Amino acid sequence: MTAEEKPIRIDIGICTYRRPELAETLTSLFEIAVPAGAQLRLIVADNDAGPSASGLVDGLRERSPFPIRYVHCPKSNISIARNACLAESDADYLAFIDDDETAEPQWLVGLVSVAKRTGADAVLGPVRAVYGTQSADWMRKGDFHSTMPVWVGGQIRTGYTCNTLLDLRSPAVAGRRFALSLGQSGGEDTHFFTALTDAGGRIEFASDAMVEELVPEKRASFSWLAKRRFRSGQTHGRILATKNSGLGRLKQTGLACLKLVYCLALTAVTMPSPVTRIRYALRAALHAGAVSGTLGIREIRQYGAAEAL
Repeated sequence: MTAEEKPIRIDIGICTYRRPELAETLTSLFEIAVPAGAQLRLIVADNDAGPSASGLVDGLRERSPFPIRYVHCPKSNISIARNACLAESDADYLAFIDDDETAEPQWLVGLVSVAKRTGADAVLGPVRAVYGTQSADWMRKGDFHSTMPVWVGGQIRTGYTCNTLLDLRSPAVAGRRFALSLGQSGGEDTHFFTALTDAGGRIEFASDAMVEELVPEKRASFSWLAKRRFRSGQTHGRILATKNSGLGRLKQTGLACLKLVYCLALTAVTMPSPVTRIRYALRAALHAGAVSGTLGIREIRQYGAAEAL
């Protein structure tokens, strides 16, 4: 880097709520490779009523090769924590990783490399689920907890915050915030990234920017997966409802109903194959949520105290 070149400033945001796994997340970040010419800082946004993560963060400061900014935002609303990271960051890029994930050494290098090469407004990376012995055989074989983007017509139209990099200099990103109304139900990330692409922003994928997430026992069940898919469907239905009115909205509800019936039928037909059957059952839950969302039914709560249970 020449004297005239300015370093790239990158902040990494970690929103947390009563998770001791935060220590493993931070420790993994201490060991990541730093992109060439970059300066890193960590931002921990604590969403608990009291500053419960403060002691953990302070205890790790001496081990951190990067500055750590601790922000207490006590509202039990994940959107407030995500927005706190956006407000605190004055960097060129802001990456997000969840407080129960660990980053691979080349994680950030992978995200930044794709961002520079493509000029994308946001870059997503994959989340690889790590299953314990408590996970059922069908769950491990179907790998239902790992996270990847969804391509529609060759483009990524929405995203997630569990592994992402935002270019804060982008007009499609600057000033954008997560919806407070979705901060306890979830879906705030889908809403955020959908609005980003609707505004002309572009999302790309960095296949080698890997993070891992251990699947805890409370999430290793069909009921948890179905609830998650239902809520995702609700968010999608809500977005469709805002874009359509009158007959257009009714058409979207009817289409979601048809997809629901189709997936339920395939769930019955594929009964002998557990992985296939459950995949269709979860698709049915997604479309049931979409019906609920287009009808304006309020999203179920997933974050805050509900998530901690």
